[in-house]
Amino acid sequence: MATLPGPVAERCFSDAPFAAQDVARGVTRLFYRQDLFALCEVPLPNGRRADMMALDSRGLLTIVEIKVSKADLLGDRKWLEYLDYCDRFFWAVPSGFSLDLFEGEALQPGISGLIVADRYDAAVVREAPLRKLAAARRKAETLRFARRAARRLAGDLDPGLDGLD
Repeated sequence: MATLPGPVAERCFSDAPFAAQDVARGVTRLFYRQDLFALCEVPLPNGRRADMMALDSRGLLTIVEIKVSKADLLGDRKWLEYLDYCDRFFWAVPSGFSLDLFEGEALQPGISGLIVADRYDAAVVREAPLRKLAAARRKAETLRFARRAARRLAGDLDPGLDGLD
């Protein structure tokens, strides 16, 4: 397996609990094997910020929301606002997290998938249903994703650039 780059991992989730960083790393490894490439902490046009957004070879966008505590999960009322910016939506939680919480109506299992992860790997417990974006929204979001990835790469190559977000 290829080594994941260090600077991005250090920048992502720098203010988050270590468990969230570990989940993000595991999800990144899972997605890498599936030919999806993710960015972390992606601002959305509606003012929200996705924990992770990934793009696959077909141009489909996936958003992942990471939760490491029951209180954080049950208090999240904004997750439905992410659905307008992705084709698939997943929750990602650390190993040992109570999965019973994802069966209730509040988290709408018919809309969201579920990933369990640790710092070394991840597994899809429930696949996310595909809800394709409209062509115009897909084009706009794909362009934003590509430009954000390029800005981050430029910032990694030259930390003095003002392109980091």
